[in-house]
Formats: sequence, structure tokens, C-alpha cells
Amino acid sequence: MKWQQALLDFKHYLKIERGLSNNSIKNYLWDMEKLVGFLDKNEITDTPVGIKKEVIQQFVYEIAKTMNPRSQARIISGLKSFFNYLVFEDYREDNPLDLIESPKIGRKLPDTLSEEEINDIIGEIDLSKAEGERNRAMLETLYGCGLRVTELVNLRISDLFFDEGFIKVTGKGDKERFVPISEYNQKYITIYLNEVRVHQKVQKGFEDILFLNRRGKQLTRAMIFTIIKDLSIKIGLKKKISPHTFRHSFATHLLENGADLRAIQQMLGHESITTTEVYVHVDRTHLTEVLHKFHPRS
Repeated sequence: MKWQQALLDFKHYLKIERGLSNNSIKNYLWDMEKLVGFLDKNEITDTPVGIKKEVIQQFVYEIAKTMNPRSQARIISGLKSFFNYLVFEDYREDNPLDLIESPKIGRKLPDTLSEEEINDIIGEIDLSKAEGERNRAMLETLYGCGLRVTELVNLRISDLFFDEGFIKVTGKGDKERFVPISEYNQKYITIYLNEVRVHQKVQKGFEDILFLNRRGKQLTRAMIFTIIKDLSIKIGLKKKISPHTFRHSFATHLLENGADLRAIQQMLGHESITTTEVYVHVDRTHLTEVLHKFHPRS
């Protein structure tokens, strides 16, 4: 079995068997391409079935010279998944990474914005331009519904259920969830739809996409990053932020105001509560207040 065929089979497995998103699949294949590039560079002819632990160790030592522990851990995790797949399909009897440990990394706490900082960022949007109403509606939705950036750009008009107070969101692995949306948030989406989008010439195939670029096509994730970066520079914000910062802020502010962690988990679309629990570490003060208020011994 050659590497090219093995990676193609692995890609189909990730998409069909595991139901992963295109972004996740791309990351897995990027990890594998790093290994294949290392083998080519060093003229190592080992196949996916025959490669030994010692060669993998050489590769891990090589990436450790240029990558931080978090990036190393992610690549090692990707390689483990690939070789577990080969074992699962009976191409190999063992996983050469079984005894290779990932570097120890601390849990990175998410950056958050205060409510005032979010208001400042959104307040800096130039509403005299057509895209201003769109940008305001997008950032209000990122913060108001806690969406991932991919979920935002893929949001469709047919996903809006304003009468019921929900939007339908397609998350990782094409899993759908319904997220509550406030009347405040609905107002700005409606303004964008009725005053801006209705006048756009929409390209074929994008008729149902909610947020469009000037050419009437779907916005890219990179464009959302650029919009947020430019606004943060305008207000002189020192924090390094991204669209995901709005999602973190959504969860943190809910927790600070007394929301249940399970409810936050459902709205964020986290499969495991442990993923959501990172916000507990962000707001320990809130937990202390909860203990004093609700525990009988307090």
C-alpha cells in the first residue's frame, strides 16, 4: 500500500464513517502530509504498513525543533488516528505511536471580551456603507448565539425560525442543533435582510445563504477574521481576538450571569461537557458566589 492510496482511503473513512467536517479532515491530512514530506526529504521508503516506531520517533524529534508543544501534540494525535485506522482495517497489527507520548501542554484558557469591549467593537462599524449592516448582524449573531465562524458563514435564510425564537445551526460533523436567538439579534438580521440583502444581485447557488459578500456569494472564514481584526485595531484593543473570541465571550457571560453549564453545552454544540467546563476556569468568582448562595453549609 502506497501513501497516496492510504491517505485517500483514510479521507473517505473520516468523511463517511466518522462524519467529520471538511475542515477537520483537512487538518488530519495536513498532519499526515507532514510525515510523508519528512520521509521524502530523508529518502525513507517505508510504506504505511511497514513503517516502524523508530522512524516515527525521528519525525517527532524533527518537528519538535520548529513547533510548539500544542502543535506537536495535535500532529501526534492525527498520526495516531491514521494508524489506528490501518489497524482497524487489518492493514497493520500494531500502531507505531502507541508508546510515543505527546508533549505535556497546559489547558489554554480562552480569551474573552467584556460586554463593553463587544459594544465598542460593534459600535465602530461604519453603518453608512452597505456592508455595515451586514457586519453588525454577523457580529451580533456570533456573540448572541455563540456560533463558530464556519457555522456563521454557512447560515441559511431557511435556518431562521424567528417566530419560534430559534435558528438551526449545522456544526461539526454536519450535526444540527437549534440555538435560541434574542429579539435584539433578530432585529439586526431583519434590517440586513430587508434593507441590504434584498437589493443585492445574488449569484446562482447562493440564494439561501444569509450573509453574502459584495459579489453576491458566500463569505469566507478569512473575511470574518479580517473584519474583526480591523475593528479591534480601530478601537485600540490590545487583546488578540478572532471570531472564536465572541463565542468564548457568549459562554463566559452566560455563566457569569447564572446560566446552567449543561444549557451552555447544548447551545455551543459541545459533545462533551468537559469541553464546556473550560469556562468554569475562566470565571471562578461566579462559582464561589454559587456555593455561598445555594449550599446549605454556607
